[in-house]
Amino acid sequence: MYKMEEKFKKIIEENPVAFATINAKSEPHVIAVAFVKVKDNKIIITNNYMKSTVINLKKSPNVGLVVWDKKWNGIKIQGKAKYFEKGKWIDFIKSIPENKNEPCKGAIVVEINKICECI
Repeated sequence: MYKMEEKFKKIIEENPVAFATINAKSEPHVIAVAFVKVKDNKIIITNNYMKSTVINLKKSPNVGLVVWDKKWNGIKIQGKAKYFEKGKWIDFIKSIPENKNEPCKGAIVVEINKICECI
């Protein structure tokens, strides 16, 4: 199991994240996401308004994320994602202060396969 370094967690949680899935034509689909947290060495993304991304995740769990801070310290992550519409991960995203007054339609939980620094 991958152990998330604190410096990576800070970059992920404090900056917008580019999140890529694969569509039905095997093409990349990239969106910017916020309200991203790290818990139990997993990346947790809130679905408040996603449509295509959720459809893509149901067809392929393979995802990629890229994030960097204002000093250009960045990381690239590859992993496998699962989508949850109920249970502990929904409870978790609903507890995030930023999600107050948001629909919290689902939680995307990414198990990290590979992470590398982009400097």
